[in-house]
Amino acid sequence: MSVKTTPQNDSKWWKEAVVYQIYPRSFKDSDGDGVGDLKGIISKLDYVKSLGIDAVWLNPIYTSPNDDNGYDISNYREIMKDFGTMADFDLLLKEMHKRGIKLIMDLVVNHSSDEHEWFKQSRSSRDNPYRDYYHWWPAEKGKPPYRWSFFDVNSEAWKYDAQTNSYYLHYFSQKQPDLNWENPKVRNEVYDIMKFWLDKGIDGFRMDAFQFASKDTTWPELPKGYEKNIIKYYGVGPHLHEYLQEMNREVFSKYDIMTVAEGAGSSPEDAMLFVDPDRKELNMAYHFESVDIGKHLKDFGLVKYKDIFSRYDNAFKDKGWLAIFLANHDQPRMVSKFGNDTPKFRAISSKMLSTFIMTMRGTPYYYYGDELGMDNIRFNSIDDYHDVDTRNKYIALKNKGGDLNAFLEGQKQTSRENGRTPFQWDTTQNAGFTTGTPWLKVNPNYKTLNAEAQEKDSNSVLNYFRQLVQLRKKEPTLVYGKYTLLDRENPNVYAYTRELDGKKLLVLLNFTDKNSPYKIGISTAKSKIILDNYAGTKKLKSNILKPYEAIVMELK
Repeated sequence: MSVKTTPQNDSKWWKEAVVYQIYPRSFKDSDGDGVGDLKGIISKLDYVKSLGIDAVWLNPIYTSPNDDNGYDISNYREIMKDFGTMADFDLLLKEMHKRGIKLIMDLVVNHSSDEHEWFKQSRSSRDNPYRDYYHWWPAEKGKPPYRWSFFDVNSEAWKYDAQTNSYYLHYFSQKQPDLNWENPKVRNEVYDIMKFWLDKGIDGFRMDAFQFASKDTTWPELPKGYEKNIIKYYGVGPHLHEYLQEMNREVFSKYDIMTVAEGAGSSPEDAMLFVDPDRKELNMAYHFESVDIGKHLKDFGLVKYKDIFSRYDNAFKDKGWLAIFLANHDQPRMVSKFGNDTPKFRAISSKMLSTFIMTMRGTPYYYYGDELGMDNIRFNSIDDYHDVDTRNKYIALKNKGGDLNAFLEGQKQTSRENGRTPFQWDTTQNAGFTTGTPWLKVNPNYKTLNAEAQEKDSNSVLNYFRQLVQLRKKEPTLVYGKYTLLDRENPNVYAYTRELDGKKLLVLLNFTDKNSPYKIGISTAKSKIILDNYAGTKKLKSNILKPYEAIVMELK
């Protein structure tokens, strides 16, 4: 891709990449134990390559007791047995690089597992050399100032540990004690871990929950109402940026890699601090405002939604870089949250959402299975859930005598485990994911919704996705071009232009199941449609979009 370089369009491989996220437990099982593994991924790399993507973000594969599906790591330098061996990993990396695919790994260092050797040592005595690798509060000082926990049944982040008559801090589950980043030894341990993987040849890191790593260790009382804006009081602690700058000096600056900040504060201004090139920290911000919208986009409102993206784009128009995404392993399925997963509209709205991701300024992140239009499974029973988040919320509600049926009904739409069901390869048993019993149920619609069927259908969601990726690759305007929002107040249509070096593309997206008019104040009479999700649309006949229609056109 060649593009005239301007200060804000400094060409980088990670700006031009399309990233495909693989949740390894659910992608492909090679040995029949019901859990996806590295050999399974290797066996499907030709499929991954066929998508046209440039990089894979792989969720954690390190040794873990699996309290939070691998986000509780007990050894950062070993592969979890469920997933295979280090030899399997080395082969995976080699086979990916052979196909021109880069590998981005999750780095989970806000916390470790309580089964990590560091924590075993830390909890063994107050004078152990590893004591200060974690945050402890001696019980003789009374109860520590309250801190909230994301995954704790009682929302308590301090856990009493009788062995040393002390409390330890865990922002996530009790089995995920927070590392003490104020301790330089901890930081150096992490930098060594990073170098271990980078020296193997991986191409970057996504920093999980890292915005929480720095704490105010005077532990002040939190103000009343803090829980309404938890990120403001929990994210971006006093020394976070110092630690990232140190990490950059010690590690990142020595490699040509992509580094992604998960979270990145609570505003575009916060996010910019992570990725302003002059600050020498990370190079891509992955903010959550675009997915933190409640149960469904239609309840949130498209006008407010457009404003989120426009606000971030405006803040990043001259420097820094954003990730663009609608789904990941912590979200329900994209089409169920932002589109329409009824049989009539699932495919067409999936295509529309994919068009949005691929035509915005920023690096697109695309979650496995969304290229088929996979949707929420909607479990009926708590027994079907494995996720620590859903299960602990259920227990907490049960303890309070709450409405469990209403909770389960809500989880059908919002649970992140909707987005973790096994990949639907074909019509054979368990969708071709495993010959055994899958770790998580397969969505029963796999008989009609699967990759094999879509390969054969030129008009499928899968083949449309491939077209989109190729369009983005050949159009620098979609990567680096200026973004301008049109028809802002339209509650149904998202319209914008992308412009670079005299070339101007128009994107029109109907986010509803109705014919929707739009007003863009631009003549399209001589313009050419270069992609649309209703096969065969050659010309705009009126200023009305069909349900979930997506059109990309070159303006003349």
